[in-house]
Amino acid sequence: MSKHLADHRKASTGARVKHFLRLARSPRETWHRPRSGAGAARVAQFLRIARGRTA
Repeated sequence: MSKHLADHRKASTGARVKHFLRLARSPRETWHRPRSGAGAARVAQFLRIARGRTA
């Protein structure tokens, strides 16, 4: 018996893998936002907390 017509698939060209690898190699700015540097006021707050002082 031969296979059904639905069971005869064409060979894959690997397009899904190509697109996945292209996305994996590209920079991820869409998922990971770059952090800005800590300002002087923020550093002062961290130092205040580290010294054990409250507001």
